[in-house]
Amino acid sequence: MKTFQRLLFPAAASFCFVLLLLSGSLMAQRGIKWGADGQSYYAAEEGSIVKYTLPGFQRTVLVNPAGLTPAGAAPLVIRDFEFNGRWLLIYTNSKKVWRADTRGDYWVMDTASKRLRQLGAGLPSSSLMFAKISPDGKSVAYVSSHNIYMEDLAGGPVTRLTKDGTDRLINGTFDWAYEEEFGLRDGFRWSPDSRQIAYWQLDASRIRDFLLINNTDSVYSFTVPVEYPKAGEPPSSCRVGVISLATLETKWMAVPGDPGNNYIPAMEWMDDGSYVLLEQLNRKQDQAKIFRCNPVSGEASVMYEESNNSWIDVIPTEGNGWKTLDKGKSLLVLSEKDGWRHLYRVSTTGKPELLVTPGNFDLISLLAVNEKEGSIYYLASPSNATQQYLYRSRLNGKGKPELLSPADQQGTHSYQLSPTGQFASHRFSNHKNQSVSEWVSLPAHKTIRETSRNMKVSGHTEMISVTTADGVTLDGWMIRPSNFDSTKKYPVLFTVYTEPAGTTVQDAIGSAGTGLYKGDMAADGYIQLSFDGRGTPAPKGAAWRKAIYQNIGIINIRDQAMAAMVVRQWPFVDSTRIAVQGWSGGGSTTLNLLFQYPDLYQTGIAIAPVANQLLYDNIYQERYMGLPQENRTPFVQGSPITHAKNLKGNLLVIHGTGDDNVHYQGTEMLINELVKNGKQFQMMSYPNRTHSISEGAGTSDHLRELFTSYLRTHCPGGGR
Repeated sequence: MKTFQRLLFPAAASFCFVLLLLSGSLMAQRGIKWGADGQSYYAAEEGSIVKYTLPGFQRTVLVNPAGLTPAGAAPLVIRDFEFNGRWLLIYTNSKKVWRADTRGDYWVMDTASKRLRQLGAGLPSSSLMFAKISPDGKSVAYVSSHNIYMEDLAGGPVTRLTKDGTDRLINGTFDWAYEEEFGLRDGFRWSPDSRQIAYWQLDASRIRDFLLINNTDSVYSFTVPVEYPKAGEPPSSCRVGVISLATLETKWMAVPGDPGNNYIPAMEWMDDGSYVLLEQLNRKQDQAKIFRCNPVSGEASVMYEESNNSWIDVIPTEGNGWKTLDKGKSLLVLSEKDGWRHLYRVSTTGKPELLVTPGNFDLISLLAVNEKEGSIYYLASPSNATQQYLYRSRLNGKGKPELLSPADQQGTHSYQLSPTGQFASHRFSNHKNQSVSEWVSLPAHKTIRETSRNMKVSGHTEMISVTTADGVTLDGWMIRPSNFDSTKKYPVLFTVYTEPAGTTVQDAIGSAGTGLYKGDMAADGYIQLSFDGRGTPAPKGAAWRKAIYQNIGIINIRDQAMAAMVVRQWPFVDSTRIAVQGWSGGGSTTLNLLFQYPDLYQTGIAIAPVANQLLYDNIYQERYMGLPQENRTPFVQGSPITHAKNLKGNLLVIHGTGDDNVHYQGTEMLINELVKNGKQFQMMSYPNRTHSISEGAGTSDHLRELFTSYLRTHCPGGGR
C-alpha cells in the first residue's frame, strides 16, 4: 500500500526519501559511490567509470567504454557498479523482481590487467543477484535461483555454497512480504575477514499462493501464483546461518523462539567479525531483541531489547544492520522509547546505554558517523514537521544539536554524505520553488561546486495548517486557482494518503499538486489541498505516529473529515463541489471518507484501494492493527467495505487486475457490496497491470484522461 506516495519521514523500513540503504550490493544505481577515504567518489559517465577527487573535482578515467566491451559484443550497459581499488564489478542486463530490477548479469574487470570476464558461468542469463566483492578482494559472492555462490576473482571455479534453495526455501534473498514490508532484498553478508558468509534463509512452504488471473495473453486464461501471507496468516519461517568457507558447512544461529512466529528484519557482522548481530521481532512487532551470535558455535545472547504498547519500527543505523563503535564495544540504535525517535549508544559489554540525541525532537535519519571526530550527522526538523535540515551532535550526548544547513534556506534539505561526513552532495528546495543543488564541505557547509541555484520565489503553493474540532492541528498545502477571486466559491480536490507508510505534505518542490490531472488544475479553477493527520510518519513524536494503532480507517479518517469540515467553512469554498482522490492507502482513505462521511464529499476517485483490511499482507496490517484472531473488530470497522452501504456521492474505482500488492480481489468484493446495496458507481479495471498501473502501451495516458474527465464531469472547476 505504499506505492505512489511522497514519503518524508521513514516508517518501518521505508527510507524512501533521504536514507539510502546501501549494503554493498549492486542493485539500481543508488547514491554516491564514495571512496573509502571519504574524499573521492566514483561515477559511471557515458559508458566510462571515472573517479573524482574532492574538493577540486579532479577527474580520472579508470575504464573507458572500449575496456568494458566484451569480445565480439557491444559495450556493457552499466546498470550499477562496484570498485574496490582493483576489481571493478559491473551489473548489467537487469530484470525486475517484484519492485526493483535486482537480478541480472555481472562482469568483473581486473583494472591492473584490464581483463574483463563474466561471472556465473553456466548459470542462467540475468539470474545473478547482489554480487559483492569480499573484503580481502579475492572473491565475489552472489545469489542465483535462491542459492548462494562464490567464485575466485582471479578466475577460479564457481562454488555453490548452498544447495537446498527452491522457490519456497529461499537462501540469500527474501519472499514477497519481507521485501515489501521490511525493504529487504539482499540477504547475505561477507565477514570482515572474508572467511565466512552470514545469510538469511526463509522457509515459505506454508505460505499460500494468491492466484492472479491473466485473461488476455493467451486464448485460455492462466493463473499467476504469488506467495502472499494475508493478515492473520503465519509468516515465513526465518533463520540466519553462517557458512564457513573452509568447510562449506552452515552453522545456524541458535536464536530462541519459534522461527515461524518471529521476524528477523536486520542482520550485520560486528566490525571485528567476532559476532553476528541480528534483530528478532515478534509476530505482533511490539517486542524487539538484538542478539549477539557466535558464528562458530551459533550461541545467541540478548544484548538489547525493548517493547512497546503499539509497534516498534525497524530502523537500522547502517544498511540493514547497525553502526558499531569502539572496535565493537558499542553500537548505535534508533528507538522511540522516550516518545521521540532518538539515537542511543548501546554497550556490548554491559555498560549503561547513552542517549546521544536528547531533546523533544525526532531524528529523521542518520547520515554519517565520524567516530574520530566524535560526531554524528543526521536530518531533523525540531520546529516544522514539513521540513528537514542537517544537524551535527556529539557522540557523547553532550551539548546542543548544531544546525549545519543554511538558516536562510527554509524548506527541505537532503544530503549524501561521505563516510566521514567531510563532504556532501546537497539539495534544497521549498514550496516557493526555490532550489539549490551543490557540493559542500562540512561542517562549515561551504560550497565547493554549485550545480544550480534558483532563489526566485514562484508558484502558488501555500503551506497551511488547520485545527479541527477535536483540537488536532494538521499540516497541509494548498494551491489556489489562478486569478483567484475571494468573492467567488471554488471546488476543492483533496489528495489523501494518511497511513503510517507515508506523508503527502512536505515543504519541497513537487510535493504539492495533482499529478494525475491532465491539464492545469489551477487554471481550470480548482482549489487543491492535502493534509497529514495522526498516524502519518511525520517527525512529530511517537504519540502522533502511534495514535493510529488499531485505528487505521478510523482515527485517520476522522482527522481528514474534520479538516474538510473546517475547509468547507472558508467563504471561497463551494461546499457542493468537494472531491477527494488517493492511490493505494490513499484509495482506501478515499473510500472511507465517501462512505463514513457521505455528506461531506460529493465525488471520490479511489485507485488500487484496500477495500478490506483482512485481505492485505500480514507484516503491514498486523504491525499497525494487531492480530485479527485476537481482535477482529478494528479490522472490520476500519475497512471501507463495511461502510459501503452509506455511499451517496459519485465514485470512480480504478484497479489493475495484476496487482500483486493490493489484490483486485478486494475491489471485486467491494463491487458486490455496492451492488447489494443498490449503489451506483463507475469502475475501471486495467488487465494485468500491477499496483503502479503503468504497464502496457497507452496505460498512463489513459489513466490521466480518465481521472481528468471524471473529475471535470462530476466536480467541475471554476469560481461561481
